[in-house]
Amino acid sequence: MKRKASVSHEEALVRQLREDPDFAAEYLRAALEDQDEPRVLLVALRRIAEARGGIAKIAKAAGVERESLYRALSAHGNPRLSTLTAVTKAMGLKLTVEAGG
Repeated sequence: MKRKASVSHEEALVRQLREDPDFAAEYLRAALEDQDEPRVLLVALRRIAEARGGIAKIAKAAGVERESLYRALSAHGNPRLSTLTAVTKAMGLKLTVEAGG
């Protein structure tokens, strides 16, 4: 009996972020909920961008310089709202706001 090769958690996450838009949206929603740590959102966006074809491809689609996007989506990034909306749109996602409970 042949054993199935195991897949690391990271590989499974990247595959799911790439192939399942609903999962990517939920992943981003969970990152947005961490209001005490805004960099969680930036790192989540970077992971999704990397899974969806890479930073260079997403930067081009969003009309942002690749180097700028790397900086913006780092743990110490401070992107403009226009950058965030352009990047999420390039990834087939959008940022929304809901009333808090």
